[in-house]
Parts: sequence; structure tokens; C-alpha cells
Amino acid sequence: MTANWAAFAAAEPALAKLTEERFGAFTHHVLATLRKDGSPRTSGIEVRFLGGELWLGMMPGSLKALDLRRDARFCLQANPGEGTGMGGGDVRIAGRAVEVEDGEARAAYVEEVEPPQPFHLFRTELTEVVRTYVEDDTYLVAQVWQPGEPVRTLRRT
Repeated sequence: MTANWAAFAAAEPALAKLTEERFGAFTHHVLATLRKDGSPRTSGIEVRFLGGELWLGMMPGSLKALDLRRDARFCLQANPGEGTGMGGGDVRIAGRAVEVEDGEARAAYVEEVEPPQPFHLFRTELTEVVRTYVEDDTYLVAQVWQPGEPVRTLRRT
């Protein structure tokens, strides 16, 4: 089961807002994809939240784009920032990336973002959003959302 960004934001507005803030705090983040042999590849990436979708734009022929064309699964981690503070926690999004090659959605993205041409554009279908943070200097807390389920909160000492 998957959901787009708008469905996640409607289901869990507080976690969605915090997630957008974490991704908005820095420009560059880390995308994990799968290579041909199934091993992981991590790459830097910029992301956009536009029109109820989470978008991934990439240079033409980039290895991460080729990985996603072959196997759509991805994991995206927000840049944690400088030092060890984690200002708001660690946020990760997992799902599938669907390439958008033409149509209104691509035109709207181009109009808003003005990316260098040509480029690959992927719309995401979320399977999980996870926020991990430290509470009261005592607990490691993980908030886990999956489509069709409420957020689960796990605490460990």
C-alpha cells in the first residue's frame, strides 16, 4: 500500500509539517537506491514538496535515476545539519518513485522550479515515514507512519 504526500499530510498533519520543515532546513539530502546487483547506492539530492506531491528531480542519465527506472524503491533521509544536535530529529521517507515524463504535472514542476533541461522527474509514492529523536535526554523515540495506519510511537531507553 502506498500514499502520495497529500494523503500522508491529510492523515498525519503534524508529522507531515515537521517532516517538511526538516527537509526545508537544508538544500541537500541523501537518497538511497538499489544498483543493478541489488546493493545500495547513496546519492545527494534536492527535493520539492509541490502540489500535494514529494518530487525528486535528477540530472539526465544520473545513476540514481537509472537505478529508480530499474527498481523504483527508495529511501530518503533529511540532512541532519551540523554537529550532533539533530534539531528536531532524524527524518526518513521510504517508498517508490514513479517517473513523470510529460503532461501537466511535469509542466507545473518546470514552471515552479525552473530546473536545468533536460532532467528526470520522479513523483513519490510513500510506504513509510519515520521520525527519530531523543526525548528528555532519556528516551530514543521513533514515530512510524505507514499508509492506512495511525502513527506508532516507540520509546527505548
